[in-house]
Amino acid sequence: MRAAFYSQVGAAREVLQVGEVPQPQAGAGEVRVRIAYSGVNPSDVKTRGGARTKTLPFPRLIPHSDGSGVIDQVGAGISQERLGERVWLWNAAWGRPDGTAAEWVALPDAQAVKLPAQVTLAAGACLGIPALTAFHAVRMAGGVRGKRVLVAGGAGAVGHYAIQMAKAEAATQVIASISSPIKQALAVEAGADATFNYRDTDAIENARSLTQGAGFDRIIEVDVAANIAGDLALLRPEGDLVAYGSSAANVSMPFFPAILKNLQLRFFIVYNLNSADRAFALSGLTRLLESGQLTHNIAGELPLESIAEAHERIEQGTTPGNIVLKVS
Repeated sequence: MRAAFYSQVGAAREVLQVGEVPQPQAGAGEVRVRIAYSGVNPSDVKTRGGARTKTLPFPRLIPHSDGSGVIDQVGAGISQERLGERVWLWNAAWGRPDGTAAEWVALPDAQAVKLPAQVTLAAGACLGIPALTAFHAVRMAGGVRGKRVLVAGGAGAVGHYAIQMAKAEAATQVIASISSPIKQALAVEAGADATFNYRDTDAIENARSLTQGAGFDRIIEVDVAANIAGDLALLRPEGDLVAYGSSAANVSMPFFPAILKNLQLRFFIVYNLNSADRAFALSGLTRLLESGQLTHNIAGELPLESIAEAHERIEQGTTPGNIVLKVS
């Protein structure tokens, strides 16, 4: 089968290859999916670039944890009724050598989730990391109903979903940080009540004024290393910071402002959700999809052979939204 893969970390055009590899077979408890679209995420790019480790856990990696397609084979113990089912995938490449950047992938049955009929396969490839991250960030620890919420990077893949989900849960106010008129339009289209440009010198005051000085009950943060000081200043007493990303491995923070406000700091990575949180997120996301409450920002669709270009676009940060590769 045709697949993209790499055997060492490095620059996208230097290490990514597209060629023939053996077709997988569904083992016991698994399904095999004929991939239609493969979703590309910043974590995929960081792993390929060596940001987390220079030593690969497997001799060869087929990247990407997100994708969509149709089940065409089931292993022992899996109902034949799943054959022909349209599905979206999560954690395909987490702790495994074979992700979705291939014509087929075999993976545990639970990691192939039925895709509602009205949701396109291209949109399905955007759900695994971005939508599940957004859902958990919005709904964890009691959720955001009746609360003021700041979504950092509201035009990003996660932020775009988080705005919609916070509005769907009846947050009192949803504010998004943006950095350009195009990103402002995307955030407003997703449902943000207001936006502010985080690059402005008076960004913190602008954000605070949008809450009439009350501060935010929850901040959903894409880059805790860059924004921790501002986040602590913008949170109201007893508020919480939910961080799912950082541009640096080590984060310094002003301690006394945090304890004087009794702030809650929460961190998570969507790959590692416990079974209860995972089940809650999957069922909740399915309900939102079935009810048509989510729009999907697919900013780029490229063929599998252009995987290096897709990785470069994400590294450059020039494409707000999700990038997917059309595989079949």
